[in-house]
Amino acid sequence: MLYLDFDYSEDELGCGAFEAMASTRPEQVPAVRQEVKQVLDWAHTAFPGMRAPLDDGGEWDFYLHGQQEWTATEEIHYDAQSRELHVQLGPQGLPRHTLTLSLTGSAQFCDAFRQRFLPD
Repeated sequence: MLYLDFDYSEDELGCGAFEAMASTRPEQVPAVRQEVKQVLDWAHTAFPGMRAPLDDGGEWDFYLHGQQEWTATEEIHYDAQSRELHVQLGPQGLPRHTLTLSLTGSAQFCDAFRQRFLPD
């Protein structure tokens, strides 16, 4: 994985959550989406028919969210005499694409996920 770097947390019952966020330029979006597809293809193949909220008896579940933001630089100057900040907005830049993937799962799912995507 080049873009998805997963953080892990676990509750007192042994259920775990893997969360990753990638914020990229437009030309990197296809590679990020391919990594997400790879993870979800694996989960559906390794644990077929077991996706459902853990509270409802599922083995694993996921949440996927995407967002685009456009940014612009700001030139900020401080006027010591008036003690004021003066801000000039620059041109709009390229969009930034942010994708968030959260996976939750049982201890068995989390162990299998670690073996597949987080080798030592």
